[in-house]
Amino acid sequence: MTERRRQALAQTPQTLVIGPSAVNWDGTSLRILIDERTAPLPRRLKGEVRFYPSAITALGIALDADGRHLWQPLAPCGRVEVSFEKPAWRWTGGGYLDSNSGSTPLEDAFIRWDWSRSHLADGAAIAYDVTRRDGSARSLALRITHEGQIDEVSPPPAVSLPPSRWRIARSARAFNHGGGGTPRLVRTLEDAPFYARSLLTGSAPSGASLIMHESLSLDRFRRLWVQALLPFRMPRSASPARAGSALPSVR
Repeated sequence: MTERRRQALAQTPQTLVIGPSAVNWDGTSLRILIDERTAPLPRRLKGEVRFYPSAITALGIALDADGRHLWQPLAPCGRVEVSFEKPAWRWTGGGYLDSNSGSTPLEDAFIRWDWSRSHLADGAAIAYDVTRRDGSARSLALRITHEGQIDEVSPPPAVSLPPSRWRIARSARAFNHGGGGTPRLVRTLEDAPFYARSLLTGSAPSGASLIMHESLSLDRFRRLWVQALLPFRMPRSASPARAGSALPSVR
């Protein structure tokens, strides 16, 4: 998450390179090469992540009323392989890939949102609850099979979760084959002044389903004291080196 100058960027239809890190699509899998320094403690982070989607969707949904912010669940189901040198991490598991794009700052369009992806035996379920800056709201719920079939369904009831340590409010929806469930907080994976990412479980006929969840407060993000903290978590590099030399290593 290092901010870099324009000269550190190189791009082709299959590859995106930013400084020493890169993303490459080979037609079957997405390969992510990471070579960075962590923040605020400066440690080496070097390794590779591969994502193998079971299906790719073409769905795009505008989250705001003006259609300026588009969310795309590109690959709701897939397999992830992680292999890192520093630190020495190696594991495989279920994965998900989406995209958010917009033509205005998020904090100008939204007050907050809660998002979750439930891992189900027959695919995945995604819930998106957005509170817009104009005071309106949108709740979206999708069921998606491993083959990429998408059905929009009625959102299950929202359940309040304990707030994060930074007092970010959290709520979630859980899915099962009957349409609802009771999500339970297992662990908060990332706890920041304006953002929380968490692991939940929900009830399902075959047992507990895993739920990845995030809560974002853009009112909190707008505050000056939060803005002053951002450079400590997202350092900026002044290196003028071009990234083009990294392209051959990801093809």
